[in-house]
Amino acid sequence: MVERPTSRHDRQDRIADHVLREGSVSASQLADTFGVSIMTVHRDLDELERQGVVRKFRGGVSAQPSSVFESNVVYRLRTARAEKAAIARYARTMIEPGMAVMLDDSTTTLEVAGLLPEITPLTVITNFLRMVNEVARQPGVRLMALGGEYYPTHDSFLGVPCIEAIEALRADVLLTSTSAASAGLAYHQEQEIVLVKRAMMRSANRKVLLMDHTKLGGTALHQLAPLTDFDDVVVDGGAPPDVVRALRERRVNVHVAPLETD
Repeated sequence: MVERPTSRHDRQDRIADHVLREGSVSASQLADTFGVSIMTVHRDLDELERQGVVRKFRGGVSAQPSSVFESNVVYRLRTARAEKAAIARYARTMIEPGMAVMLDDSTTTLEVAGLLPEITPLTVITNFLRMVNEVARQPGVRLMALGGEYYPTHDSFLGVPCIEAIEALRADVLLTSTSAASAGLAYHQEQEIVLVKRAMMRSANRKVLLMDHTKLGGTALHQLAPLTDFDDVVVDGGAPPDVVRALRERRVNVHVAPLETD
């Protein structure tokens, strides 16, 4: 069925939603779907790429991550939802009333936010705007929002001001995630994100890495830290047993969060 949006901005919004939903699609498919020329599609994709919503490749476009491209937060919110929910339930057991909890700008830690009313009072420290909006409505939670330069792709605040704000604080526990892990190392595509995550690690007594199994065995441009720098690494029940075993042999303290279907 051919869609005919009423304006360029409307069409770009619909194209973005389509790519985010499908993950990857060709330019010709988009032209057929939206009833426009290939040149029009490429102009729209150039704008969406400039906004950080998608990345173009020869013949098409993708919202999926690569070793140098971190997906838009809207796409990440749609992926591995059951796995992230399982990890969040497990991570919730590591938080006790009265703690200062630092949460990064990952969609996995965002799952934890919905469980926080069960364990108040808490102080929550975050640079993630979606987390701020979620936690601000919760009774019994003292919210400390980390400022900095706003990055729409991540819906979070980064840069030197954010790092300086982190360094002025001390959290009982950090819950963080990243894009990939392999050979005992955690990776992320973007330098600005890595610098903020490292600052958070330095400012927390206990460091917990939350990672769904689809990220295991991958790499990205920047090395974040050895997995042994984290006190705990929580993966979901979809993680291959041999991978979990190999991590433990490297002295990584791995916890496996059961999926609801396990």
